[in-house]
Amino acid sequence: MIRLRDVRLSIGDPAHGSCARFKLPSFEVAQGEAVALTGPSGCGKSTLLNLIAGLRRPDDGEVSVAGADLAIMRPAQLDRHRGIHCGMVFQTFHLLAPFTAVENVAIGLRVAGRGKSAIRERAREALARVGLGHRLNARPDQLSVGERQRVAIARAIAGNASILLADEPTGSLDPHTGRGVFSLLREVAAEEDRCLLLVTHDAALASDMPRRFDCSTLIQHSGDLQRKEKAAR
Repeated sequence: MIRLRDVRLSIGDPAHGSCARFKLPSFEVAQGEAVALTGPSGCGKSTLLNLIAGLRRPDDGEVSVAGADLAIMRPAQLDRHRGIHCGMVFQTFHLLAPFTAVENVAIGLRVAGRGKSAIRERAREALARVGLGHRLNARPDQLSVGERQRVAIARAIAGNASILLADEPTGSLDPHTGRGVFSLLREVAAEEDRCLLLVTHDAALASDMPRRFDCSTLIQHSGDLQRKEKAAR
């Protein structure tokens, strides 16, 4: 379902001394597989998710998602591919304040190009799936932090995306609520045979995932690169 080969990406601005290099020789995820992406802050976990989602393009290498080569896609094609195949969940929710829960989920379905007649019903079904069938018309400021994250998950799963990309989805939650959100993501992914890539700093959550991928060596910052070059001389 996901395959990256010999991916390289320059990050930052060398002129301002903030250059870093992202390098990933090989990474694959099969359909229905759940993977925790671990490692310290700034090591490349979110960059890896963004490459898979097509939000960033590599300088070199192959990024294949759901059988499509992202490198040859135009921006509009990438947007549509992402809307169909990738459901994204973020730590900060990214809900639109003026809109209700069901409207926030429906907006994501419009971006994915879904038919208007089925959008609202599908949004309701997704919210019911995450336990918010009774909160359809609540705005984000009327929801608890945990409920807001559940709306974000409903938005991610509403379009039947084959891949769920979750970037620190429990980072803003208390431990009890975070564990509930984590369990929900695992349950939805397993029952519907979706890939789940979960970025987390929580060692306990990572240990409960079937597979863990350590991202700590993906990015080399300018200081590290200079030290390696000196050592090689």
